Amino acid sequence: MVLDDTDREALAETGVYLGSADRSATIVVCDHAQACLENAANGFELLPISSALERYPWLKERYYFKAISADYNENTALCAKQDNPLGFYLHVDKGVKIVLPVQAAMYMKSENIVQMIHNVIILEEESQVQVLTGCLAGQDMKQGTHIAVGEQYIGKNARLISTMVHAWGSGQFVHTHTGTIVEEGGRFESNYVSLRPAKHFVSNPQSWLVGRGASAKYLTVVLASPGTVVETGGTVYLNAEDTSAELAHRGVCTGGILKQGGLLVGKARCKAHVDCAGMLLSGDGNGYIESVPGLQSMHPDARMSHEASIGNIAPEQVQYLMSRGMDEREAISMLIRGFLGSGIEGLGPELDERIAQIVEVAGHGEE
Repeated sequence: MVLDDTDREALAETGVYLGSADRSATIVVCDHAQACLENAANGFELLPISSALERYPWLKERYYFKAISADYNENTALCAKQDNPLGFYLHVDKGVKIVLPVQAAMYMKSENIVQMIHNVIILEEESQVQVLTGCLAGQDMKQGTHIAVGEQYIGKNARLISTMVHAWGSGQFVHTHTGTIVEEGGRFESNYVSLRPAKHFVSNPQSWLVGRGASAKYLTVVLASPGTVVETGGTVYLNAEDTSAELAHRGVCTGGILKQGGLLVGKARCKAHVDCAGMLLSGDGNGYIESVPGLQSMHPDARMSHEASIGNIAPEQVQYLMSRGMDEREAISMLIRGFLGSGIEGLGPELDERIAQIVEVAGHGEE
């Protein structure tokens, strides 16, 4: 399958740039086929998951459906039944730190199909990589189902930064299931941004911090527009001493249904915090926000906290900014941007640009 200029423009919306010198490797899955594979660096291997399973028998024995069970639910069971699975395999060698990001795209062009993805990422000890993933529908596509299973294995003192951007059609159903295992001193940072919500999106990633000093940090930024249901969660099991976790949810609701959750399970001496914050911009009664952060302590030295907040833009804030020379559109955009980025440092240009797109749509609607 050949990707044309329209496809390239669609991929670029989610931060995936074909042929870019600023990426160390690229893989694109389009509908039910691999459309593109580019590698430009040493020290790691990026392959279609089907090729990796055929080449490495140990992959299925040690990793495949080990961070998340094949019978976890009906979606994972469907993925497990695939004879020729779609997705990618990324393996970073011991001690290798990849400077430029690896990028991947899961792209749907055809109407009314079910795309099932299974990605596996393995970082050996002392390694580091940033993975940028764009999951999207073609500009004219409205209906379809996307089911994704992700497994991530982060070795001793390794670091994985995962930034995922979604842009879907108004009639799509999207279900993602991710399991991450972090060993001693390992760091996992997950950034998720939804530019265009699916009709129904469900995600509850799970992480197990199994080594001393392991950490996990999740940032989720979503838009729930009219006619959509967005359910975001996250469960982190802090199983080892001196582990830490942070879950931060930021959501703007303009008429859809937004459900935010997060559960921290402390089984050892640890520090963890979950924060669910929503901004409700629609007053027509058709949309709502539900925020339910949760904590479960199983150790006397587990220090965990949570907070939840839901609000709107205060008219006096808009008026104040307008009195300082801004027009109303600029003032609203600034306040939404401040809310989405509140308390979040080091977003970086990739993520910051995507959040700016959400601000524009949330504050002023689709052009």
